[in-house]
This record gives sequence, structure tokens and C-alpha cells, in this order.
Amino acid sequence: MPFRYTLRQLEYFVAVGKAGSISAASEVLNVSSPSISAAINQLEAEFGLNLFVREHARGLSLTKAGHKFLERTEFVLREVELLSTLAGDITGKVQGILSVGCLVTFAQIVLPGLRRGFEELYPDVRIEQRELNQADIFSQLRRAELDIALTYDLDIPADLKFLPLLDLPPYVVLYEGHPFAQRETLSISDLKDSPMVLLDLPYSSDYFLSFFRQADIKPNVAERTGDMSVMRSLVANGYGFSIANVRPLNNLSPDGKKLIFVPLSGDLRPMKFGVLKARIENETNTMAAFIDHCKTTVETGNLPFLQTTSAS
Repeated sequence: MPFRYTLRQLEYFVAVGKAGSISAASEVLNVSSPSISAAINQLEAEFGLNLFVREHARGLSLTKAGHKFLERTEFVLREVELLSTLAGDITGKVQGILSVGCLVTFAQIVLPGLRRGFEELYPDVRIEQRELNQADIFSQLRRAELDIALTYDLDIPADLKFLPLLDLPPYVVLYEGHPFAQRETLSISDLKDSPMVLLDLPYSSDYFLSFFRQADIKPNVAERTGDMSVMRSLVANGYGFSIANVRPLNNLSPDGKKLIFVPLSGDLRPMKFGVLKARIENETNTMAAFIDHCKTTVETGNLPFLQTTSAS
């Protein structure tokens, strides 16, 4: 039986289902509203389903059948994209969709620039990016929702493979008027009585707290946040010190106050930045090219957190 619908119509349906209206999908797709409306009508006629409830004031809402149809359509479109990747592997080309995850603590500093550089080298590749915590990165790699991820070597499970690219030693973040702001280095024992702003993310928080356990010191955790920007602002406003491994490009908090960065001394394990992927042998050309791009970017010093930040 010949198909009387097209992949393009399926793409239009997914766009409307996510946007909630034809006009919003039209802006996303840069396609006229009548074309999208006609595609939706044809799909409903072809499958004999009401995919949407038309509500004049609220736009379009997916029906129960529409929700199921959307889920399956997204799967079909992902499989179609894999054909492009397969063709690239056969011909040796780098092309298709690459789903890249990035640890949320440094995604804003690292991922957009890496992505832009890679897509300029390989214009036939489209990167889908996701900013995630470490636990979600593990989960999505295992479910093949991610092809690859940029993260730290924090409790990497045996079924995933980590490729280290860069060592990042820990440092202390202080507000400008902190008593230790003029120090050249600090130790964990120096910090034992000072209030701490803990960057409280899965695996990351345990890494920072391990420094205190190693020194048999109980930290004075005064504030917790899962957001790197919020952590910097809390520190800048005098709520305590914090510890991190990735430095911003300037010494200002998001709300414009000055921060001081002091190296943390002692026998402390640095965080390793690198690429994480599933332990599979059939690595695609696109994945291999992206890994090479990351290596080259690190080797040439073009990652933002390779820049030094003055403590003065």
C-alpha cells in the first residue's frame, strides 16, 4: 500500500504538537501557516484520527490519540535521521544529527563555542544539545537519547567510556572583602570555620565534600544551590566561600560584584574534563569527528576555562 503522506508532513505535525499552535510552528519552521494547516488536515484524513482539539482562544491541543501519534512520529523521524548517519558512515562523510549532552555546571561556557566550531567544519551535521546533571547524562547515554556528552570523571560507571581531555584543579571562590581574599593559596584546614556555599549537584557535591572528609574536617555548609551562577552571586554577596573547578572569563558575579579566585592547595584530586560515551565499537564518523574536534580545541587552548582569571 503506497504512503499518501510525507516525512515533511510528519515534521510539521511534530512542530505544531510541541508549539501548541500553527502560527508558532510557522515561525519555528519558517513555513507558511496554510501549508502547515493543510499538512495536518491531510494526516488526519489519511489516518482517520483527530490529532488536535481546535480551540479558538488557546490554539491546538493534542488529543489522546494525538499524544500517542506524536511519540511514535518522533521515533520515526529519529530513525530517518539515523539513515543519514548510516549513509555518512558508508561514504565516509560526517553528517546527520549528533545529540550532545553537557554537564550543566559548565555548559554555558563550553558547549555553544564547541558546537559552532564543529558545525562550521561540518555543515551537514546538526547538533542537538542538552544541559544536564551527571546522573541524567548517565541515564540518557544508556537509553541512547544522547550520542556523546561533555562532563567530568565523576563516578563513571563501567558500561560507559570516559576519554579525559583536561585536568582542572579545584580553587576557592571568595567575595572581595573576605579575610582570605589576599591569600595566594588556601588549604582545606584554612576553610574549616568559614561558611560554605555548596554547589549541590549529583556527584559534584560529593566531590567537593570529599576534600573535607579527607582532612577529617566537617565543613560549615551555610548555603546550597544547584546553579553555578547562583553560587557565584551568593559568594559575591558575602554568604560564604565556595569551591569549583571551572573559572568564568571574568571576575564578576552575575549581579556585577567582584569575585576572588584562590588555588586550593594540598593532595586533592583534580576534576578531569572529557568526553563520555557508551562502550560501543560501532562509533559513527560524526562521533569520531566531534571527539577529534574537542581534542583539538583543548590542545590549542581555545576552551574558555583554559583562560586564567586574575585574583586581583
